[in-house]
Amino acid sequence: MAPLKTPLVPRPDLMSGKPSLIGLTREAMADALKEKGVPEKQVRMRVSQLWHWLYIRGVSDFDAMTNVAKDMREMLKAHFTIARPEIVEEQVSNDGTRKWLLRFPPRGAGRPVEVETVYIPEEGRGTLCISSQVGCSLTCSFCHTGTQRLVRNLTAEEILAQLLLARDRLGDFPGTDTPPGAFVPTGERKITNIVMMGMGEPLYNFENVKTALLIATDGDGLSLSKRRVTLSTSGVVPEIYRTGEEIGVMLAISLHAVRDELRDMLVPINKKYPLKELIEACRRYPSLSNARRITFEYVMLKDVNDSLEDAKLLVQLLKGIPAKINLIPFNPWPGTNYQCSDWAQIEKFADFINQAGYASPIRTPRGRDILAACGQLKSESERMRKTERLAFEAMMIAGHGEDEE
Repeated sequence: MAPLKTPLVPRPDLMSGKPSLIGLTREAMADALKEKGVPEKQVRMRVSQLWHWLYIRGVSDFDAMTNVAKDMREMLKAHFTIARPEIVEEQVSNDGTRKWLLRFPPRGAGRPVEVETVYIPEEGRGTLCISSQVGCSLTCSFCHTGTQRLVRNLTAEEILAQLLLARDRLGDFPGTDTPPGAFVPTGERKITNIVMMGMGEPLYNFENVKTALLIATDGDGLSLSKRRVTLSTSGVVPEIYRTGEEIGVMLAISLHAVRDELRDMLVPINKKYPLKELIEACRRYPSLSNARRITFEYVMLKDVNDSLEDAKLLVQLLKGIPAKINLIPFNPWPGTNYQCSDWAQIEKFADFINQAGYASPIRTPRGRDILAACGQLKSESERMRKTERLAFEAMMIAGHGEDEE
């Protein structure tokens, strides 16, 4: 299907400079309303109304809040926005994968920025991959996203807006329709799982990610189960502990090597937080069990990390940790020096790990025809151009978190 071009829906409010109510905690929303003159005795009720309309009904227009008095709606319109980001481009793969290029307004003296969000429909689940930063400060040598410098962190609003917009486009709010011919799971929800695996290192934007995920899992709103939300990190050890204690979602680790000297090269954050510290943080992650396993991502690089000796060391490294190991065939990008492991070698590697008692699915490439392919999300936000822009590989997204009942 041909991409839909920009903007699908004009968003004049985005450039107004008004603060958004999306992404605020209840306490912050209450403070914002009080500042604009809402009487103290009404604030709790007004916050409850807004929360319902934003996160249960999914409205993006104050006038749609039919049980809110007109003068209150006028005040809200004058001072706040709940607009979605602009959709620069929407693409739909032959396999049903959807990719949105979204534009957010400038912050301070900055410029508008663009990020990509990817939706993967699977049997019994629909997984949305969300970005946490524009660009990335990490320089993982096999990852195309790492070739773009970090522009800025996304706000809690911008992180959450990716979920709201995707639910809009998929007809996943009450009273809305799924697009004709769309691949979506059967059941009430089109988006059942979310993964923080888009652009950026989410644990380098901890507070905004925390706020967004706690709103996404709030039982009185969007109500996603924490067992169906997965946060992926390259190994920011102090914030792994905080993630377990303060957010409580599922954890995925971009591992990719089992020896420090190799991981220092592939995932340079390893120089700051080496394998011993990373694995200890994983062992101490709260509520670990066979039902709440940590996922370890392992990209298969020919003659680099794919030997049976690597497989043996991997099993030893993870001994005693309830874990699943996702094996990801490397998808080359222009300028890379790496190659994908031979398929026979990937299968040997997987068989060894399976025999050791670990699930080790080999991820099937998804969304290649729309360049939704692994470690390759790259936006050219700083230049506002889309040359060389690639989405990261959708096969890395699939299969995270608990299945639908």
